Amino acid sequence: MKRVTIRVPATTANLGPGFDAFGCALSLYTDVTFEETEDYGLEITGCDEAFTGPDNLAYVSYCAVLASLSEEVRGVKIHIDAHIPVCRGLGSSAALLVAGAMGANVLRGNKLSTQGLLNITNAMEGHPDNLAPAFYGGLTASMVDNGLPVTVNFPLHPDWEFLALVPDFNLQTSKARAVLPEQVSRADAIYNISHGAMVLKALELGDEKLLRNAMQDRLHQNYRKKLIADYEKIEGLVRTTGAAFCLSGAGPTLLCITQDPKLEEKLAKKLDSITTEKWQMLPLHIEFEGARVIAAE
Repeated sequence: MKRVTIRVPATTANLGPGFDAFGCALSLYTDVTFEETEDYGLEITGCDEAFTGPDNLAYVSYCAVLASLSEEVRGVKIHIDAHIPVCRGLGSSAALLVAGAMGANVLRGNKLSTQGLLNITNAMEGHPDNLAPAFYGGLTASMVDNGLPVTVNFPLHPDWEFLALVPDFNLQTSKARAVLPEQVSRADAIYNISHGAMVLKALELGDEKLLRNAMQDRLHQNYRKKLIADYEKIEGLVRTTGAAFCLSGAGPTLLCITQDPKLEEKLAKKLDSITTEKWQMLPLHIEFEGARVIAAE
């Protein structure tokens, strides 16, 4: 096999109180094609020129997997067809890492397990909250134990729908992390642990009221919202509809979780009138299948 295309879903991380632990795969995708060549060059197409060098995350993880297998890095052409917005809190970086790792593994005969690929990519990313659902699909909770990620899939009620509000500005994850405090109070830690447990149960049961009440956070959202224009106005509007609301990852995308098929229509009537920035609404559903091969030859 010389050519393979990997499809990776978008992911939303944290889900309110599950900071750096919870994640969910969504129905938006990045496809990455890897084609080995006879020479030893690198060619990356389909993305901004700034991302066509050897520091491209898909290539970095591709090389990391080959190194773990003690395999030579040959010439490769990489084509990226990305529909996940970049630097918006929907797992665009994780998608490239996952695609690169899986692409290299497939081209070398699938010698590593999914857990093995997660171990390698987590060492680069630093936290598994986006990587885990990108690999496994569905709703995941993860921890790092002795330096290695441990992930569990949780059941999700099938009636949940997700509405992502994506702004026309980005937010670097490094900047969103820089505003977080080094330490938190015991009360805030307890608050997040209890609310996080309830979020997982509410998502399993399809209990919208419980989810709305549980999806509160004291570890990251109150600090990060100051970096996001229109945050409080949009939060206030969403809460009048009864939907659950949170930051998607580090932001700036804002996420609504609901069972109301008319939520987008309700928000569309007022969103533009209360915001200063342009916001795109993306209706999404749960992606229960993680990263996968969609073409190989």
